[in-house]
Amino acid sequence: MSDQDKEKATDKAASKTAPEKKRKKWPIVVGIVVVVLVVAGCGMWVWHSQPSFCNAFCHTPMDPYVQTYEEPSNQAGTDKWGNEVSNTNAMLAVTHRDAGDNCLSCHVPTISQQVGEVGEEISGNYYYPLDEVSGDDLQSNSGHEGGGDGFCLRSGCHNSLTPDGSDLTRDNLTELTSDMSFNPHRWQHGQIACTQCHKSHRASVFYCTQCHSEAESAVPDGWVDYSEGQSLQRASTQS
Repeated sequence: MSDQDKEKATDKAASKTAPEKKRKKWPIVVGIVVVVLVVAGCGMWVWHSQPSFCNAFCHTPMDPYVQTYEEPSNQAGTDKWGNEVSNTNAMLAVTHRDAGDNCLSCHVPTISQQVGEVGEEISGNYYYPLDEVSGDDLQSNSGHEGGGDGFCLRSGCHNSLTPDGSDLTRDNLTELTSDMSFNPHRWQHGQIACTQCHKSHRASVFYCTQCHSEAESAVPDGWVDYSEGQSLQRASTQS
């Protein structure tokens, strides 16, 4: 075989093997793309549960809530309305954060709510300040039956407060606060919802002071009495 024929044979063999080599690269490229998408998806899911996600997409209405969540604990701070709070531990957002909880530990929005909120943010058609979410709404959104304090006392949330690690009950609460000069968990007026007193993004309210003057001396540090709580709420809706 002449040198010219050998050269043609070599070129022909190379032309056959080139596409095969090129085809072999596609599985690698596809694999890399899949890995990148999976990693990005996992990262987005983790970020989705963080406060920074909330105000990154809903700046104006969510900023004050994220700010209260990020307040340093056990010192003077500011509530979601911009009012001074003498002790930030009076806001459940702070104490729950210190316990390792994030926004989605309590707020479990439905798909329809999330779609609606995105549309409101894009169009600018949202109300401000946001209304407070009731315990019944939190219970419903999270897919649990019932309402009232059933959300706050649901299994797995406050088991560390009971002697044997079981689910927290109203009887446990009564015992836990029995050393207070005015026990707010005696339930002599029936079962008042937890959210009447405990607030997440503003100072909690000692509801009993609405009627009992002697309860003023038992108001926890950073909390406000019923009258001040009502005044703060009215001022926020008028601003």
